[in-house]
Amino acid sequence: MLAAAVIAAAEVEINYFKVLMVDCGTIGWILWAMSILTVAIIVQYFIAIRRENILPATVLDQIRELFDEKQYGEAIEMTAAEPSFLSYVVHAGLSDASHGYPAMERAMEEAAEERTTKFLRQIEWLNLIGNISPMLGLFGTVWGMILAFQTLAALGGKADASKLSGSIGIALVTTLLGLAIAIPALAVYAVMRNRVDALTSEAMVAGQDLISTFRPA
Repeated sequence: MLAAAVIAAAEVEINYFKVLMVDCGTIGWILWAMSILTVAIIVQYFIAIRRENILPATVLDQIRELFDEKQYGEAIEMTAAEPSFLSYVVHAGLSDASHGYPAMERAMEEAAEERTTKFLRQIEWLNLIGNISPMLGLFGTVWGMILAFQTLAALGGKADASKLSGSIGIALVTTLLGLAIAIPALAVYAVMRNRVDALTSEAMVAGQDLISTFRPA
């Protein structure tokens, strides 16, 4: 008898779309919207935060060639027009060339810190989403359990699985959705933060090497 009941339960088809999309409640829909936003942010950051935008090899070669030919005016114009991190830092240094080499170094450091902070502030959204989504999932869990206990109280304490399953389902699904958003969001945040630190540091070293021609003998 027990074995037959287990087999019958196993043969019941579960509509996962209904469970995850329809029965998850308002908190679940909010979490689904956050998941779409998270994917969009991740794609945007993987496109924006890469070597081609921070330390492009072609731009580095062009600046080095202009410096070798002592075409500093052309280098200033080029770095002002080119949008990469390297150009921004080098342009800041060249703009203070009239104040001496120490001033150029300070200008480059300030420009690098400003642009790096901007990158880190952008990816901070992933950290925020990664911390908020489990809290929303927990909120949905608590709300689902409240509904389950209210239903149980309305039934006079007599458990009816068919009437409690909806509320318990909300509790579990929202927890699942919250974790499913938080794990990739925090993982990508860590990867992006390390990438920003590595590429901006490398670009800063390359920029300092470029302006070393201005260092007094």
